[in-house]
Amino acid sequence: MPKIKKEIGQEEKKDARRVVKKEVKKQAVRNAAPEPRKGKSKGKIRIIPLGGLQEIGKNLTVIEYENDMIAVDCGLAFPDEDMLGVDLVIPDVTYLEQNQHRLRGIFLTHGHEDHIGAIPYVLRTVNTPIYGTKLTVGIIKNKLQEHALPWQADLRTVSAGSTVRAGALNVEFIRVNHSIADACCLAIHTPLGTVLHTGDFKLDITPIQGEMMNVARLGELGNKGVLMLLCESTNAERPGFTPSEKKVGQSLNYIFRSNPDKRIVISTFSSNVHRVQQIIDISAEHGRKVAVTGRSMLNIVGAAVELGYMNVPKGVLIDINEIKRYAPEQLTLVTTGSQGEPMSALYRMAYSDHNQVTLGERDLVVLSSSAIPGNEKLVGRVINELSRNGVEVLHDAAMAVHVSGHACQEELKLMQALTKPRYFMPIHGESRHLAANRELALEMGIPSRNIFVSEIGKVLEIDEKGARFAGTVPAGQVLVDGYGVGDVGNIVLRDRKHLAEDGLIVVVATVDNDHGLLVSGPDVVSRGFVYVRENESLMDEAKRVVQRSLQSCLESRDRGDRMRIKTRVRDDLSRFVFSKTGRKPMILPIIMDV
Repeated sequence: MPKIKKEIGQEEKKDARRVVKKEVKKQAVRNAAPEPRKGKSKGKIRIIPLGGLQEIGKNLTVIEYENDMIAVDCGLAFPDEDMLGVDLVIPDVTYLEQNQHRLRGIFLTHGHEDHIGAIPYVLRTVNTPIYGTKLTVGIIKNKLQEHALPWQADLRTVSAGSTVRAGALNVEFIRVNHSIADACCLAIHTPLGTVLHTGDFKLDITPIQGEMMNVARLGELGNKGVLMLLCESTNAERPGFTPSEKKVGQSLNYIFRSNPDKRIVISTFSSNVHRVQQIIDISAEHGRKVAVTGRSMLNIVGAAVELGYMNVPKGVLIDINEIKRYAPEQLTLVTTGSQGEPMSALYRMAYSDHNQVTLGERDLVVLSSSAIPGNEKLVGRVINELSRNGVEVLHDAAMAVHVSGHACQEELKLMQALTKPRYFMPIHGESRHLAANRELALEMGIPSRNIFVSEIGKVLEIDEKGARFAGTVPAGQVLVDGYGVGDVGNIVLRDRKHLAEDGLIVVVATVDNDHGLLVSGPDVVSRGFVYVRENESLMDEAKRVVQRSLQSCLESRDRGDRMRIKTRVRDDLSRFVFSKTGRKPMILPIIMDV
């Protein structure tokens, strides 16, 4: 296997090196574009990232010129470990809501969740046209069927090479390669100059479908003069080139040849249409039927087939409910769950909770993905559970079954060499990724004073006099929990964390404030604190502590102050519990008056 992994993709790498070296030699001596013509415009460009900086995902950037503004992408992020119970994280779009009258549209670079996932939530309060390529719009249409919006979404399909007028801004879609079809970067033409937003991209000399990134158009824009380059930073720490997607196909073909007697289960990102296409083609070559499972996988594959982005040989694709009609060696399963997400199809298979699939020794699971930062533990947990059940697991560390969709250092240099921007802003990444991209820009000859490492909500202004940071706008994150959007905040998360770590004690009592009497109780109920049956003496003593607190309050002059009674009970019981157990559970007094 190591030999195969080493040899695969050597020709593609050589081709990529030749392209990059040619451009870098020509243009990397000093990467400074011609100055904008003075007197051309007295307006200002404002660039405002509302997400995607110092974080992975949640990408959203606002670009303004005078009274016109557009948003580029509108994505979501996955919650951190301390966001207990939270399903999704989306950008705070208060600024878009406040300026809806100036918003000319949301322009999408491609159809990944970190770029389009927040649209169903944002459209609840912001009614604006959505522009995207055919596959991107098709994926959004499927997503919106699950959401009830107050108005009909205005979805507009464009193609690579087309330009959309948005007030004083002209937005040009330029073809790039990525791990999803129909990806584009955006050239936003303004009266002051061109702002180029790369979106997510890589240079794939041998793409599975479609054409190579439109290097010629990027070079043409660079020769005319690019004012500002907003460049993705995800792989800015990785040297060299990102391998071609065809490398994965060769690895998968080797796996199929080496395991003719096993059912092969491949987990990958549902949006990677090219990867799924290769899996289907290789399965057909080896006489296997293909079944797809996982909600997002079914939705995106369905949209891709309907729109012509996937070609499925007749009779190869079967319903997941039909797999029992075939021997294991006749089947390939394509599933979600490559990030170890709880309740995903692969997760349920690993824990024997899937309705149609039970994994065992005759199965081979291939994780055709890399773990998103923060998901490593989840992925490791699924691999361990599969191994415990005797299932063989292959992942990228052992076999070249995944390539990134993001540009590595040499491709990022090529983008700068082609476009020759006057100003540069690294986007899409954590702080270390942005810093690494900044170093590449310095290496390519962009002066330090012209490189701007920004933060979400921070405004960058550009005019005839230059570029500078100028204030902030409302920005941040909004947490989605079930059907609730924004109703879970820091206080709720703090309470959830408190409950998870120390448990809960509820005190219930009924009092007669008029006569200063304890009518019933107190009853002390705990959850997640101690096992009551084994700690009856502790709970009895806690009741006595509460009883003394209540009697003391009822005998005082201000016994009618219910908040004072609750606070006294909470404080006295908290001190007692901590002295006995060293814990601080949440204490919830419920005091009723008759």
